[in-house]
Amino acid sequence: MDDRWLSVDEIVAYLGVSRDTVYNWIATRGMPAHRVGRLWKFKKEAVDTWVQSGGADAVEGGTSPEGDVHETRGSGGHEPAKAPTKPRGGKSK
Repeated sequence: MDDRWLSVDEIVAYLGVSRDTVYNWIATRGMPAHRVGRLWKFKKEAVDTWVQSGGADAVEGGTSPEGDVHETRGSGGHEPAKAPTKPRGGKSK
């Protein structure tokens, strides 16, 4: 039962950080995550080990968790692990 894969929302709740922080950690800090189609999945034990080994340290300046409490979606201009969604068809150049 405890060996199941966790979703982004579940890992966000577990760690107490924002979705943007999780996507940033995947892209820039090697957070252990696996892509299943369009979804990211996590093993709790692997994330725990990564956090305990310092993988999540030095967040946004090192001492302030301010970068983790920002919950707005789509603003701020950077979500490196998300693929942009563009409508197919339309203008071509």
